[in-house]
Amino acid sequence: MRFERSAGILLHPTSLPGKFGIGDLGYEAFNFINFLEAAGQKLWQVFPLGPTGYGDSPYQCFSAFAGNPNLISPEKLHSAGFLSDEDIQFIPLHSPLYVDYGLVINYKKDILNKAFENYKNDPAGIQKDFEGFIEKNSDWLEDFSLFMAAKDYHNGRAWPEWDKDLVIRKSDALRKWREDLSDAILYHKFVQYIFYKQWHDVRAYANSKGIKIIGDMPIFVAYDSSDVWANNKIFTLDKEGKLEYVAGVPPDYFSETGQLWGNPLFIWEEMEEDDFKWWRNRFSKLLEFIDIIRIDHFRGFDAYWRIPGDAETAVKGKWIKAPGEKLFNTLKKHLGELPILAEDLGVITKAVESLRDKFEFPGMKILQFAFGTSMERKFLPHNIIPNSVVYTGSHDNDTTRAYFEKEKKAGNDIYTHAQKYLDYYGDDIVQKLIKTAYATVADIVIIPMQDMLNLGGEARMNFPGKLGGNWAWRFTWDQVPDYLAGAFKELTELYERPPKPKEEVEIETE
Repeated sequence: MRFERSAGILLHPTSLPGKFGIGDLGYEAFNFINFLEAAGQKLWQVFPLGPTGYGDSPYQCFSAFAGNPNLISPEKLHSAGFLSDEDIQFIPLHSPLYVDYGLVINYKKDILNKAFENYKNDPAGIQKDFEGFIEKNSDWLEDFSLFMAAKDYHNGRAWPEWDKDLVIRKSDALRKWREDLSDAILYHKFVQYIFYKQWHDVRAYANSKGIKIIGDMPIFVAYDSSDVWANNKIFTLDKEGKLEYVAGVPPDYFSETGQLWGNPLFIWEEMEEDDFKWWRNRFSKLLEFIDIIRIDHFRGFDAYWRIPGDAETAVKGKWIKAPGEKLFNTLKKHLGELPILAEDLGVITKAVESLRDKFEFPGMKILQFAFGTSMERKFLPHNIIPNSVVYTGSHDNDTTRAYFEKEKKAGNDIYTHAQKYLDYYGDDIVQKLIKTAYATVADIVIIPMQDMLNLGGEARMNFPGKLGGNWAWRFTWDQVPDYLAGAFKELTELYERPPKPKEEVEIETE
């Protein structure tokens, strides 16, 4: 699918400013949308919005369908009447520049429990709407709410460690647990209802400003998730729920031992039997959240790196063919042409490119990867094609400023090649690279907020393979110069993102 020439910013909602220890869907989200509009931006790219688990990664969620409770705004709960002035009076001390997840998670749980108790005391105001939400989302919500309630009961342990009958989903056991945990189940349904309401308000406001939201779909789902627990026949598990094979990637630029993600793989043969119903549901539900889907690890739809479930690294694996063409043909048949971007980084073969191009999915071009003899020439600006998305860097990279500072200090040819190519020998190579990205023929350009602010390595979002300390960066409005929105608005106009309307020429007739 081809997209209009446009520009946008990559920023996850957790990185927004705010007084509650983490960015959320409250008033600062609306302020950020106003900033996007003032800067001439038409796109806002976010990471997956699901409930995060161990490590706080948005790419390892408890559900592919649910929302993250930590993103719920206490202020919006207060405005809606679910919290009193007293309920939000105490806010734990925190840094405005990073998320302390241990502190935030406990605080948000306390706030949401208060909101739930207040709802139970006076449910009349939303009861009909809440019941409609439950009915509309029953295909995933019933399993998810039981999964989370059972997880809380088992002190957060992964589902294969629960009561055995619950692990293997015996019907009698499911019925008993639903009865015993009915209040906790209702709580999790309430939390999802609130998330959906708040997120859809944010999205509607963005759309009203002419801004579309790009959201991520990780190809794989977390092992410890309601998706795997409730649909274990379509994942590579044994009868007791243990992993037989897991996902990852072989050794590459990021890691000498590859990346061992640990996600179960799909049993594609099972999925084909009902015309990929699980995938159809996943895509259609995600498009209720966002406007454009960015598929993370797109190459897994052509072939995936299969690693034994007991492996300690991703070195020993095997490429296995996936039925990507069948899947996307099925999605097109049932859902029409979908607005999809393909994350096609890493080990990319002709077959992956062929699958991407057959369905006209734009691929990604990372300018940090373009320079130096050891890097990839396809990312050089003069090799970029129109149907693509160009970035200065991604969430798995260091900030562009930190990246070039390190390369300059190392004395290799990456920095010198970039200087020569860009014909720039000054002190603000980040701004030069941003301008170069805007000038390319790529239909879409996305700049991480960290690069817009020209921040250093302290603002890096994720370090693949590093345990802890990721996904925590936040910005403050004090870091945003007054001129920044106007400067980027000028860039969008200069490089026609979006294109200027063609002038109509009046033809005189006799």
